[in-house]
Amino acid sequence: MHAYVFIVLNWILLLGLVVLGVVWLREAWRIAIQRDFSRVALKRGEPPPDPARVAPYAAVVNLLGGTVAVSTVLWVVLDQPRYEAWNALGGITIWLKLFANFILARHAHAGQARGKRAG
Repeated sequence: MHAYVFIVLNWILLLGLVVLGVVWLREAWRIAIQRDFSRVALKRGEPPPDPARVAPYAAVVNLLGGTVAVSTVLWVVLDQPRYEAWNALGGITIWLKLFANFILARHAHAGQARGKRAG
């Protein structure tokens, strides 16, 4: 029974990395090439006052996250590394991408929040 759970969780993480990698690379493409800043540094669904200012950072974060996620999937498929190695790499990639987006959104909205409190 426990072996089946382990296999299912492996597949969920692996397929999740595929989906996340493609979505993150598509976001990087939208930001860097198509110049679509509509989803850059959102905080509670609201864009920052100047999304073009933080767009290059968001593109780099998405490009790095997507590249590492897709590379991890390819590494698992082609080389079949130990579970602990690719699981750690996939988990750290997801968490660091989430933290980087959070920090970027807070930084982009920092001046806006100060202006509301002072006024």
